[in-house]
Parts: sequence; C-alpha cells; structure tokens
Amino acid sequence: MLILGLTGSIGMGKSVAADRFRSRGIAVFDADAEVHRLYREKAVPLIEAAFPGTTNAEGVDRTRLTEALGGNADNFEKLEAIVHPLVLEAQRKFLQTEHARGAKLVVLEIPLLFETGGVDKVDAVIVVSATEAQQRERVLARPGMSEEKLARILARQTPDEEKRARADYVVDTSGSIEQTEDQIDIIIDSHPGVRAWVYEAWWRENAS
Repeated sequence: MLILGLTGSIGMGKSVAADRFRSRGIAVFDADAEVHRLYREKAVPLIEAAFPGTTNAEGVDRTRLTEALGGNADNFEKLEAIVHPLVLEAQRKFLQTEHARGAKLVVLEIPLLFETGGVDKVDAVIVVSATEAQQRERVLARPGMSEEKLARILARQTPDEEKRARADYVVDTSGSIEQTEDQIDIIIDSHPGVRAWVYEAWWRENAS
C-alpha cells in the first residue's frame, strides 16, 4: 500500500487537492479534522490538566487555549506532546483499516508534515503551493483571521520554498481548481519510482 503525504502551508490549497483524491475513491486521513475531534473527546481532560480553564462542556475552547498558549514556544511544545501522539494513533488505525480492505493508495493530509517529522512515515510527499500574494489573499479572507495571526502561523511553518525543494511532487494551485485536479490525477495515474515500503516499516501492527 502506497502512502502519500499531502502538505503545504496555510492557504495553499490542501483541501482542494484532498477532495480530488476522495473523488477518485482514495481514502484521505485529515489530520486537522482529527484534531478537531480530539478537542471534543479524548484530548479534553489532558489539555485541561495542562492548561487549566481552557475547556468547557463542549470540549476545548480554542479562544481560551490560544490565550493560554500566549505565543510561548514551550507551551506549544507542551500542547503538541499531548495532541501529536493521539493523532499518530488515529493515523495508524486509519492505515491499518485501509490496508485490511486492500487499498493500494492512501493519503495522509498533514499540514505540519515536515515540522513533525512525518516525512519519514510516508512513501512520497506532495506539496501544494501558490504565490505568496494568493496565499495571503486566501487566508486573510477567512473569518477571524488577521495579519498578526497569519504571521504567527507562518512563523511556526516550514517556508514554502523549503517544502517545495523537499517534495517528491509539487502541485501548483495558483490556477483554476480544474488545473489543480489535473495535476492530482497525474499523480494518481502514474507515480513512477515510488516504492511502497513505509506501511510495513512503520504502520502495520507491531511495527516499530
């Protein structure tokens, strides 16, 4: 089973690319969606213990959590030490399920793939990329987004130029959705030179 890691900086078009894989019948694990679920379920008591007052009856209050983090690197590391192992566990279950049903190709959509060392746990990396101007326009159009918040997010992400340099495939999302989808189709239909070995090394039951 070939495992592709789909990543890219904020606003670069990961969702469009992921949707194309799904429309072609390929299962996609959405790390962001998993974090949202964990913030309503398993991670709630752990985050409350680490950051008192940041949860309520519905789960983690993201506004309070952001205030508690305060842009402090140590606090982010503390939060990541809680959340990342839970996401990794969910990824393993997803991949084992897909392997059991005979999937030949799956996708892990992980915004912080490079930052969390996830590149070692996929067979190949796809980076979606657009111009800096397009990125800013897309992100600043989101509700609750500001220049300051965008700057904080980008400061914690590997620069786009470095991501593209380290990618096996770069998908240019600066054009139309159809043009992005065409590039994804090419990857799906022909991925020469990519050997599927990571599942057996990392993800199967009892793998180290």
